[in-house]
Amino acid sequence: MSAFDPKRFGKVGVLMGGRSAERQISLISGNGVLEALRNRGVDAHAFDTGMNDLAALAAQKFDRVFIALHGRYGEDGTLQGALEHLGIPYTGSGVLASALAMDKEMTKRIWINEGLPTPRFTMLSADTDFDAVARDLGLPLIVKPSREGSTIGLTKVTEASQLKAAFEKAVALDPDVLAEEFIDGDELTVPVLGIGTKGANAARSLPVIRIVAPDANYDYQNKYFKDDTRYECPPPLSVSLQEEVQRLVLRAYLVLGCRGWARADVMLRKRDNKPYLLEINTSPGMTGHSLVPISARAAGLSYEDLVVEILATATLDLHPNAQWKPE
Repeated sequence: MSAFDPKRFGKVGVLMGGRSAERQISLISGNGVLEALRNRGVDAHAFDTGMNDLAALAAQKFDRVFIALHGRYGEDGTLQGALEHLGIPYTGSGVLASALAMDKEMTKRIWINEGLPTPRFTMLSADTDFDAVARDLGLPLIVKPSREGSTIGLTKVTEASQLKAAFEKAVALDPDVLAEEFIDGDELTVPVLGIGTKGANAARSLPVIRIVAPDANYDYQNKYFKDDTRYECPPPLSVSLQEEVQRLVLRAYLVLGCRGWARADVMLRKRDNKPYLLEINTSPGMTGHSLVPISARAAGLSYEDLVVEILATATLDLHPNAQWKPE
């Protein structure tokens, strides 16, 4: 028998689609994951959480699931809580880490508390003194919803007079909106693979990618649908600097309690090469334009290898034996 036995995974559900603003991307990611698993002989089945309810999910009797959902109702701890209740092991971070990582404000507060570098920020509301925010953070600055992904609702503000409109655009998607100091420099991203805990860490950072987007605008279209963006892996940075960024991202992953896999976005300040953590994605894209497969390939992992390795980490926060059972 070969070293790899796909039967050990049992019946696998690939959860995709969902109800978030990133549904379209999730369907592309999910179908890519589904094909990769089937190519490896895994008994994998598509399950659209946007079209089916939890009763339908329970009825499938999956032995484990691969979460290929992005954004709310899939990446934010809500689905993870349901899977814990159903006792179905799942890929990616648990309930708390998923909820924290989805919330940019809470993520930044934890990183700051742990001494990790992240751009200065403030939360906005309808009665905010926008001129004061511009003076405090400087211009340009970034305004974005606290709990959205894929740059949805994000605005780069170059004049204080634009702040109110940027806030209104973001608050239409999320009542929690933050304004963030703009870091001028290279945009980097680093995936992490593996189970990581604060006590015993088996997680590892994958190679750094430098993102070079047209006019430095890495928006939704440039992320997923256009071929103009360049992904440099390895990037034109010293080995020591790349290793510094990888260590920073791994620590950012661990202090949030992430597990399985994730991808962190980093700005490398031009004037002094200091890295700043922007956010971390606990269910990153797996499309043809996605960054985790690009980095994994540079580390010698094919797309199929990557998907299988992630699936192998599927687990639960709560061990089934620790749960109450009727006498």
